Amino acid sequence: VRIVESGGGWVQPGGSLRLSCAASGLTLRRYPVSWFRQAPGKERDLVASVTTQSFSTNYADSVKGRFTISRDDAKNTVYLQMNSLKPEDTAVYYCHARGYSDEGRLGDYWGPGTQVTVSS
Repeated sequence: VRIVESGGGWVQPGGSLRLSCAASGLTLRRYPVSWFRQAPGKERDLVASVTTQSFSTNYADSVKGRFTISRDDAKNTVYLQMNSLKPEDTAVYYCHARGYSDEGRLGDYWGPGTQVTVSS
C-alpha cells in the first residue's frame, strides 16, 4: 500500500492550498479517510475526516468553516481544501486510512506527509 500526499507548500496568511491524498494498493472508497497534522514539538492531531460515500464529515474546531474535506472515489483520492490559512496551520499534514489492502492485509495506512507553511 502506498499513500502519497501532495499540494503542500508555502502560502501567506489568508491564502489557500488544496492537499491531495492518493492511494495505490488500497481502495479508499471503501473506508473513511482522515487528514491529520503535526506541528514541530506537538502531537499529531486530527484535522478532518470523511466517511465512505461522503455521508458525513468531521472537522477539528480550529479549522471549521475554513477547511473542506472531499473525496473523488473514481480517482481513489481524497482532498483537503484549506482556505483562510493562518500561521498556526503550519504543520506537516498526513493522510490516514484504516482498512484492508487490495491484498487483504488489515492495517493503519499513512502517507509520508506534506509540509504546509503559512507565513508572511
